Amino acid sequence: MEQNKVIVRYIDGRVVKGFVQDFFPSKECFHLRPLDNAAGNGLQEIYIRDLKAIFFVRDFGGNPSYKERKAYMEGERAQGRKVEVTFKDGEKQVGSTLGYDPNRSGFFFFPADDKCNNVRVFAIKSFVDSVRYI
Repeated sequence: MEQNKVIVRYIDGRVVKGFVQDFFPSKECFHLRPLDNAAGNGLQEIYIRDLKAIFFVRDFGGNPSYKERKAYMEGERAQGRKVEVTFKDGEKQVGSTLGYDPNRSGFFFFPADDKCNNVRVFAIKSFVDSVRYI
């Protein structure tokens, strides 16, 4: 089974890169094999309540010079509803979601810029300031 590459961002600003196989939005925790221990057996238990978001990425390095598009182009279609997500730290992301429910612990959204490093993002409700349909 292929493992997903993720960048986990904690509420306190910590960042951990690694591989995850057992993440489910309805569970309170999952296990991560840190990037610096990708071949070993050292798994970290990660609790959703401690996180800002989980970024499912194409690669761990990304492209620092790439300027991610934070809006949809005119006439551009999206799967699901277009949203602007504002996190409590002020970061804004634009994308689309198929499953936003304010009563759940979090939700997936797909960035508007399909060429950015993030394939999808799981935003943790407790660290989301607002979700606005656009």
